[in-house]
Amino acid sequence: MSLITYKDARPWAKAIKAVAVTRKMPPWYADPRYGHFANERNLTDAQIATLASWADNGAPEGDAQGKPVPIAFVDGWNLKPDLIVEMPTEFQVPATGAVEYQYMKVRANFPEDVWVSEAEMRPGNAQVVHHGEVWVLPPGAKWMADAVPGVAYPQTRMKKQPEDQIDILGKFNPGVGAQTFVFGDSAKFVPKGSDLVFEIHYTAVGKPTTDRTKVGMVFAKGPHRTRYVTSYGPQARNLVIAPGDNNGEVVSEMTLTADAKLVNVQPHMHVRGKDYELRLIFPSGETRTVFKGKFDFNWQISYNYADPILMTKGTRLVGISHFDNSPNNLFNPDHAKEVHWGFQNWEEMSNCFMGLVFDSNLDPKKLALDSGPSLLPAGKPGPTLAALERGNK
Repeated sequence: MSLITYKDARPWAKAIKAVAVTRKMPPWYADPRYGHFANERNLTDAQIATLASWADNGAPEGDAQGKPVPIAFVDGWNLKPDLIVEMPTEFQVPATGAVEYQYMKVRANFPEDVWVSEAEMRPGNAQVVHHGEVWVLPPGAKWMADAVPGVAYPQTRMKKQPEDQIDILGKFNPGVGAQTFVFGDSAKFVPKGSDLVFEIHYTAVGKPTTDRTKVGMVFAKGPHRTRYVTSYGPQARNLVIAPGDNNGEVVSEMTLTADAKLVNVQPHMHVRGKDYELRLIFPSGETRTVFKGKFDFNWQISYNYADPILMTKGTRLVGISHFDNSPNNLFNPDHAKEVHWGFQNWEEMSNCFMGLVFDSNLDPKKLALDSGPSLLPAGKPGPTLAALERGNK
């Protein structure tokens, strides 16, 4: 529905009041008691009261002569890219059925090392691109080494290699637009000779169609003393969610091997995801919750900290997520099924994409190591907080 003009909005007055009062819209799930964010978009109590009063009093237009100039929405890039790289061939999206994650290698021909201050991934066909990432593939990487550029490969044929030094250049999710990598002196580094890999999760829409997604980037002068890397954060690849559990708990952990600043978080789960909490356990023993909030698969929001959080070497980052695998979850594919880690929506994930800023001389792939609950074998439902507490003793 359009809300650009009064005529557009007037029929939706009651619905606008309902979603504003219940804080369903605008989508923003961070608990204000834990962390403050530069991109906050909450309505204030006074703004909500105004909307409710307007709806309750017949939704009058007000002074038509004094109305503000309509907002000019951007139709296209939300940044001014210095370079645009597009998938060289179309991906054929089938009319029905599940589509495996697709990987396409694209020759980027970076003639020299470059630093990137901003990037934006734009779907060619937003109806079928559920979400995706554009990865930097540096020279010598084993992943996609034998891939033919411009050919799409299913995820099961081209699994990522953990030992590769790869980083996300741009992301697309509902609610995530252009991303900035400038926090103080930081920028994202792309080595000379790197290629790009487009990783895309497609969703069939009932008719065959195509997509050619692209990424735009803004260059920054270098070199830089600090580097921005997008980390997967603590991952629970060993997660198990019991059938019918309406509050399945999963805990994961990683430990920093050097000082770093936390500048951005984006919790990630699938359709059973309910909420996410991120705790920092510092070497001193101090524990601090730096994010807590509900999770909505339809709005996977990225949160930029107003003040970056310094994390010293040895800090443990703990992710705590909860899942609704019960019949009460209308989006649950199968409440009778025990759920494990996987890429498809009927499987689950528990991690938190993170923007980390650290000394550019450090090796990013050695910045953080899985620890604690993330090292346990998959078995019983969890891992739960009990595993974390045992590790603290």
